[in-house]
Amino acid sequence: MAAGVAVEVFPLKCVVQHYAWGKIGQDSEVAKLILGDDPAIAIEQDKPYAELWMGAHPKGDAAICDNRIPQETLGAWIAEHPNSLGSKVKCTFQGQLPFLFKVLSVNISLSIQAHPNKELAEKLHTQYPDRYPDKNHKPEMAIALTPFEGLCGFRPVNEIIGFLKNVPEFHAVIGNEAAEMLENSTGDPHQVSAALKQCFTRMMNCEKKTFVDQLNMLVKRVSQEAAAGEDTTGSNGELLLRLHCQFPGDVGCFVIYFLNLVQLQPGQAMFLGANEPHAYLYGDCIECMACSDNTVRAGLTPKFIDVQTLCEMLNYVPAPACLKIFPSVRDSSDPFVFLYDPPVSDFTVMRIEVPSSVKRYTVSSIDSASILLVIRGEARGIAPPSEVNVRRGSVLFIAADKAVDLCISSVDGMLLFRACCLL
Repeated sequence: MAAGVAVEVFPLKCVVQHYAWGKIGQDSEVAKLILGDDPAIAIEQDKPYAELWMGAHPKGDAAICDNRIPQETLGAWIAEHPNSLGSKVKCTFQGQLPFLFKVLSVNISLSIQAHPNKELAEKLHTQYPDRYPDKNHKPEMAIALTPFEGLCGFRPVNEIIGFLKNVPEFHAVIGNEAAEMLENSTGDPHQVSAALKQCFTRMMNCEKKTFVDQLNMLVKRVSQEAAAGEDTTGSNGELLLRLHCQFPGDVGCFVIYFLNLVQLQPGQAMFLGANEPHAYLYGDCIECMACSDNTVRAGLTPKFIDVQTLCEMLNYVPAPACLKIFPSVRDSSDPFVFLYDPPVSDFTVMRIEVPSSVKRYTVSSIDSASILLVIRGEARGIAPPSEVNVRRGSVLFIAADKAVDLCISSVDGMLLFRACCLL
């Protein structure tokens, strides 16, 4: 390598998180990807492989796999080369990579949760730094790799009222007063939101003995109906029994009557802005978020829960499940690129689908550092002075204003995801 020529495209070895909710062994897309990148890795067949962190977050800073580079981690390298972020990104985000890119493999429901906006995040971090570890907001987006299920946002009011009528145990934990307030709410959005907040807060603060007794009655009834071959959709029976099996006696089991069940097919996405209630239920996805680890939880979890904060912060605006699917838009300058561009400045994700007929493809230069993940295909990546072989599971860091030429060797094209920050 010629003296003074900087290496600005390089492979990363990324951190795996083994959270208990993750898919086990090679059932996990996370495990399959790290094995694809390094066939010598031993996957433990009884261990959960929940998340692959691709970024520079202190809890999961990616290791650099290039012996020409003295820095060991991506965070250390960016600190030495802040211009690699791109001029606008460097100034806007104070020399930090603004996003964290992930793959998630979900086997058991994640907690009922929401993420605070910047103002609340700073307040919570100041008051409870042990519970809320940083002061940044955490908008996030999930893009399905396999069929993916999650709860997201409050259902239309008529659906919630339907459950109040069909599920007496749900009605019991809400109470007559709050239920009537919701049933009598007019089309006035403020009145509807106030009634929704009242109902949800009553449920989350229900006396433990009451909600456990009602939940046990509900589970018994639905189990008997299912065993008799009866239709349990009026009680959302299949999901209820699944969550109760995972978290028996948890008030979060009742949340399925408030929140939309969103089912994504591969390539479909949902965006979770500040204060949006949600829980991932099952499947594998790409996830991108602001570089933060702030979460307010209130059910379906053994972790610390903060019911009061969650109930106060939530966005109580009902909407149907179909509106929770976030669209991708084909890039006008590249027919193989689909953009997922959420209404926040921290990140954008590109899905790049190169057909089998194309044997040379250029990952274009942009005014942002980016991280590229290979889901399918093999190629030789050329970005002088670097050349690197990439295949399923490979992760590349690409500095701002650098392009990568891919000489594709796989017969079925390539599927890539690229996280960046388009200001």
